[in-house]
Amino acid sequence: MLNLNQQLKRVEIKEFEIENQIVFNYFDNLPASERDEKLLRAIYIGVLALMEDRISAFLSKTSNELGTELESLKMIFEMKKELFYKSAIKGNLAEDEVAEFLNNYFQEKRIKDKAFLTGNSTGSIPKNKTGDIVCEVNGNSELKIVIECKFDKSIKVGDIESKDIFIRKTDTAWSQLIEAQANREAKVSLIVFDISLIDNSILKSFENVGYIPGIGFVAIIDSQKGDYSNLAIAYMLARDIALNSKEIELDKDLLAVLVNRIIKDINEITSIRTLVQNNIENNKAILKQLEKSILLMEFNQDYLKKFLNDGTLTKKDLLQYYMGDEVKEKYKIIERDIDSI
Repeated sequence: MLNLNQQLKRVEIKEFEIENQIVFNYFDNLPASERDEKLLRAIYIGVLALMEDRISAFLSKTSNELGTELESLKMIFEMKKELFYKSAIKGNLAEDEVAEFLNNYFQEKRIKDKAFLTGNSTGSIPKNKTGDIVCEVNGNSELKIVIECKFDKSIKVGDIESKDIFIRKTDTAWSQLIEAQANREAKVSLIVFDISLIDNSILKSFENVGYIPGIGFVAIIDSQKGDYSNLAIAYMLARDIALNSKEIELDKDLLAVLVNRIIKDINEITSIRTLVQNNIENNKAILKQLEKSILLMEFNQDYLKKFLNDGTLTKKDLLQYYMGDEVKEKYKIIERDIDSI
């Protein structure tokens, strides 16, 4: 894509495209006649910034030369980069933002749940503060979902098969989910990771939302972009289990099948939604797949609730779940409507 012409001392860039909402919005708000000049200026400013050891130091040093246009960019770097990545405060920022998002989400959806920061308070385990946020379902202090925020690249999955009990204790997704649930006496536990601070083993295991059978849920957010959609999805699944599970011996293997299939369909929806948001021209094929995935998610959740209420699924239920004829019939109507657009 990029070639250096050594004779003319020129940088030659072949035709290329970029999908970035911030970049698109900036150029979309400019008159067409100014876009080429601004693009060259953006490249120049970016190269100068990369030549500096610290971007924020560069912005501070050159703000007088480049004018007030860099002020907002300077604030972004100061607030979202240096401040965020300082280990002393990034944890508190993460917890505050997650709790704020959840409470706003509850209010928007008219859900009576409440999210509380636990701060430095210990839980039921002596001297243990694990479990950053406690959510009271429908305002019931006896029915809780606990959330642990881990914006830390050192945290790995840590499944029990690979656990070596003779080495020094290290925090893992497994250990934090179990510990948080026990410490805060919660019904369900959920751990939140940020895409910018996450170990590759977590990303490989859980693309957007994940479920560890009998342990808890995993949600991967993008705080720098303000995208907490995966957290909302994971929380609502955890909430379904908290509300509907009974004090009976559940078939955890069957529960894992139901939940993991829901998560698979949710991940498809997330991928499709991203495509729709990032592309100007939406086509019928994307709309059809989106509607299909939404129907599948609702269908799967209905059977999950039935299973949690009854403690099992009859053979007839399993057959209907496997065949999915109900979804097929609903989709035929939607497909016809899309084709008529």
